[in-house]
Amino acid sequence: MSTRLRARRSGAALEIREAVHPARLLLVAKTTLAVGLAWTIAPHMPGITDEYPYYAPLGALVSMYPTLMGSLRSGLQTLLGLATGIGLALLVVMTVGPTWWTIPVVVGVGMLISGTGWFGAAREYVPVAALFVLIIGGQNADDYSLGYLVQMAVGVTIGLIVNVVIAPAPLTLAAAARVDAFREQLSTHLHDIGSAVAESWPPEHEKWADDAASLADTTSALREALADADDSRRGNVRARGRRGETQHIHADLTRLDRVAHLIRDISDEIADTIWDRPGALALDPALPEPLSAACHAVADVIGQEEPLTAADHRARAEAARAIRLLLETVDVRTIDVRRSMGPGVLAAMHLRRILILSGHRETDEADGDRPESAGA
Repeated sequence: MSTRLRARRSGAALEIREAVHPARLLLVAKTTLAVGLAWTIAPHMPGITDEYPYYAPLGALVSMYPTLMGSLRSGLQTLLGLATGIGLALLVVMTVGPTWWTIPVVVGVGMLISGTGWFGAAREYVPVAALFVLIIGGQNADDYSLGYLVQMAVGVTIGLIVNVVIAPAPLTLAAAARVDAFREQLSTHLHDIGSAVAESWPPEHEKWADDAASLADTTSALREALADADDSRRGNVRARGRRGETQHIHADLTRLDRVAHLIRDISDEIADTIWDRPGALALDPALPEPLSAACHAVADVIGQEEPLTAADHRARAEAARAIRLLLETVDVRTIDVRRSMGPGVLAAMHLRRILILSGHRETDEADGDRPESAGA
């Protein structure tokens, strides 16, 4: 219960920090400005449209996204959804008219069309616009439709202008920081595995096994953050001159994803052995000590912030030595007891692969064999 409570408190604290993050506060300020401008300009629109000024602030609101491309995409999809819904409603008005059965049918058709994927996050506006035109527009459906669509377009345009003039900062640095934090998470998790297998057997602490399941979710969240970072650079004047800035972050995340997969394999195999799950192989009493040392040594390599430095080379040499000692122990015990050292073999193979992958950071693909030779 205490672990769950700590997790909930940590999650709540993270949500609060994200809510008051400078980038979020900038978006709040820009949204406030755009809505205010839209409400000021809307009553001065020509013709019948000035009778529906309240839709302009709504258009400004729906167009405000953290990225320029997000704002443009949302604004255009909203207008497309509105135009489609209005078109459906006007079709009914010009034929049978709004009745007890045509209104729900049009809403149903709007819901059906909105599921095509053409409207993105604005898909709800298709049935909503149709419903508003038929119910609120009534006998003045033509005027209402024109005012509704034009004022929403005014608001969307104002929102886009505000987002262009006050360009948001690219999200690249935030994404890079999250990838670095993920690297630390992987290092810590492998350290936890090393500490667990060194305890009195079987290990009493289970947190390391529970944490392994969250690694895949973290990777997915990071990919979304990187996609947002790429999106934040498109059309952003504050991102000019740094077109390839996220390429190395994508490469790092790809390698860390592979490392996470290997660590999960190690964690699952050891957990199977500890709790005697189906398919588990026994862990020889001679293996926990060298396995723990190898896990700690490789975890130190993962946690290196600067690759290809003197400290990194020393850590890699120590990790290669620890893996070699683990393999020697596996070989000796296999001969002595005449049976397979399954968990030891799998862990040694995966740890060596992790060591190789960790050496690829910031290097060219042409140098792909260099880390392997260094870790041999």
